[in-house]
Formats: sequence, C-alpha cells, structure tokens
Amino acid sequence: MKTVLKILFIIFLLWMIAGAYLLNTEHPKSQVVMGLGVLYMSFILMPLFIYYRYKDGKYKKYVINSDKNKKKAKD
Repeated sequence: MKTVLKILFIIFLLWMIAGAYLLNTEHPKSQVVMGLGVLYMSFILMPLFIYYRYKDGKYKKYVINSDKNKKKAKD
C-alpha cells in the first residue's frame, strides 16, 4: 500500500507540473487539467492515504473519551 501511495503521489506531482506548464503557455485546457488534478487528489489520493494511516487504530490515542474525562474529574 505504501508503494501505491508513493506512485499515486508522483503521478499527482507530475500532473500538477504539467498543469502549471499549460497555465504558463496559456493553453485553453490548462484549467481543466489543474481541476482534474485537484479532484484526483481529493477523491483518490487523500482517502487512500487516510485509510492507510488510520487502519491500525493509531488514531485512538487522539480521540477524546468522555469516560476518561469523567474519571479524571472525579479524582
């Protein structure tokens, strides 16, 4: 999964570089290329990254648990 994310990120970087080049050359489809790159990042790359990072429950130490807060308040 880690290598897939690296490959997808490199594709995203290349896509944005191509879009920036097209913007500088004032190509008529440059804004479409940049927009599709943003959609690619937000709907493909970010969900896969979030799933990869939090699939093992590493986030649980950052979640506020009301039971723990009640115990600390009583002490």
